[in-house]
Amino acid sequence: MFTGIIQGRGRVIRKQPAGGGMVLCLEADFPLIDPVEGESIAVNGVCLTAREIKESRFLMDVSPETLERSGLGALQPGSLVNLERALKLSDRLGGHLVSGHVDARARVEDRRSAGDFTLFTFSLSRSLAKYVIKKGSIAINGVSLTVNSCEGERFTVSIIPHTLSVTTLGGLKPGDTVNVEVDIIGKYVEKLLMEKSANPDGGSRINASFLAEHGFLR
Repeated sequence: MFTGIIQGRGRVIRKQPAGGGMVLCLEADFPLIDPVEGESIAVNGVCLTAREIKESRFLMDVSPETLERSGLGALQPGSLVNLERALKLSDRLGGHLVSGHVDARARVEDRRSAGDFTLFTFSLSRSLAKYVIKKGSIAINGVSLTVNSCEGERFTVSIIPHTLSVTTLGGLKPGDTVNVEVDIIGKYVEKLLMEKSANPDGGSRINASFLAEHGFLR
C-alpha cells in the first residue's frame, strides 16, 4: 500500500521489450535508504517490483496488462516519473490509502491558474466516474489529491505550488493522459451492497428504500 505522497522523481534510463511486457531501468533523484530486493515502488501510481537495486538505480518488470491499463508504455528514456516507496505501518498517512493498482487513464481537458493554485479538469470513463465524489480522494499519476468538483465524466482538482514543483504534474497540459486510481473504499462498498441486495435472477434490489433501511439515507 501507498499514501500518494510522492517521495521524489525518477528518470527513465532505458526501456526494452520483454515477453510481451517491458523492463524499465529507473534512477531515483533521492537516496533509497535500506533498499530491499523485490520491494514495491509506485511508478506514476503503478505498484511495481524493484530488482537489481544499485544505489538509486533499479530495474522493474511491467506486465502486458499494466501496459494496457496505464501510460507506462509511452515512457521514453529521459522521461520523468513520480516515485513512492511502499508504506510502513509506522508511517504517517498523509494522503489516502492507495493500492498502486491503476484503474485506467484519464485525459487532461483543461489547465488554468486560480490565484496561487492550478486547477486541472480531467475526463474519465463513465464506468469509473461514478466512484469520483466531491471532496473525495483520487490518485493522479500516484499523487493523492482531493476532488474539487465532479459532473458526469469530468472532475477537477486544485493543486498547490509545492505539489507542482516536486512531482511530474507541473508538466501536464491539455491532451495529456494520466494514470488514475479511484478511492478503493467506494468499490468495496458497491460490491458488498450488490451481493447483499442481489435477487435470485441476478438483478439488484438497490433503491431508495434499501438504502434507507441500511442507514445510507435518512
